[in-house]
Amino acid sequence: MTVKPGFSALAGDDGAEPTAAVDYRLAREATLQAWRSGQLKRHEVCDAQRELHRNAEFCGRPTERQCPVCEETDLVEVTYVFGSRLPKHGRCVTTQAEMQRLERRTAPATGYEVEVCTGCGWNHLIWRRELGG
Repeated sequence: MTVKPGFSALAGDDGAEPTAAVDYRLAREATLQAWRSGQLKRHEVCDAQRELHRNAEFCGRPTERQCPVCEETDLVEVTYVFGSRLPKHGRCVTTQAEMQRLERRTAPATGYEVEVCTGCGWNHLIWRRELGG
């Protein structure tokens, strides 16, 4: 099962899953199972920070996957890159061209892709990948 169909800033040019990446699908499913079983409350899993919510709303890439918590809103994917000579709060990457430029840098960086529900605030890291260097 592939978590993210279509364009992904951290995927290769062909949309395939990124190589040398950490996939957080198992952690995502464990979090959802803990919420469904009552171990976690909704406010603990729907806790997107204001900036993440804003980036999801204005810069995120829509998906065709429905939020697993509220089941009312489609998820949005947001990609951030952190590294030397980048803003300390990271750079929100919005295009594949921008990601390719960051991959060509000589300085190492790390890319993170987060799925976000702009309705209820669910958010979870889905990929981490090393870039550049």
